[in-house]
Amino acid sequence: MEEIRILIIEDEKPIADILKYDLSGEGYRVDCAYTGARGMLAVEEFRPHLVLLDWMLPDISGVDLLKYVTEGYHIPVIMLTARGTIEDKVYGMSCGADDYITKPFDLREVNIRIQAVLRRLGRVLEKEKKELFRMQDVLIHAGERTAILEGRRVELTPKEFDLLLWLVRHPRQVFTRARLLDTVWGYDVEGDTRTVDIHIQRLRKKLHVEEAIVTVHGVGYKYVPEKA
Repeated sequence: MEEIRILIIEDEKPIADILKYDLSGEGYRVDCAYTGARGMLAVEEFRPHLVLLDWMLPDISGVDLLKYVTEGYHIPVIMLTARGTIEDKVYGMSCGADDYITKPFDLREVNIRIQAVLRRLGRVLEKEKKELFRMQDVLIHAGERTAILEGRRVELTPKEFDLLLWLVRHPRQVFTRARLLDTVWGYDVEGDTRTVDIHIQRLRKKLHVEEAIVTVHGVGYKYVPEKA
C-alpha cells in the first residue's frame, strides 16, 4: 500500500513539529513548511495526499494558499486556526477546505479528522477509477484525469477538466453560470461568471466539441450526447 504523505504548513514551529512527530508515529510520511512560500514549493515537490494548513501565515494568506492547493492540485486540506467563530468556519469551508480544526486542539481529534478525510478521498478515487466517458471523439478517463482525442492526450488545466467532468456526468442538464461557479470552482461571485464562459470556450476549442457543449441563451450551458 502506498505510504500516505501529509504536508503541514504552519508558521509556529513547535506546533508543526509536534504534529509531525505524532503523525509520523501513526505511520504517515510527514513534511513541514513554516511559510506559505515554502508550502507552495512543498506541494509541488512532496506531492502530499493531504495538507494541514494554518490560516494565519506570515507571508501568504492561508485562504489564498487553500485555493491554490485545492484548485491547482486537487489535494484535500484541513485548516488549522485559532479563528473559531462560525463565520470563519463557514468562510474556510466555502473556500474549499475539507475540514476545520480550531486551536488549541487534541492530537487525537486531528488523527480522527485526517482519517475521515482520507476515507472520503479513497471512496472518491475508487469511484473515479471506474468512470469512463465519451464526448463525441473525446475519451475521458475520470480516474486518470485525461481527455484523449484521436489517440492524443489533450492538455487541460485542472479546472477545465473539472468542468468537463461535471458536464459529462450530468448529460442534458442545464446549468447556470452561477451554478457552475459554485459546483466546479466552489464559489459564487456575482459578476464573475465570465470565468465560466472562458473555460467553456477553451474546452470547445481544445476538444473540438462545439456541438456537444450547448449554450442555452439567457441561462447557461448543457452537454448533449450524440444520438445513438
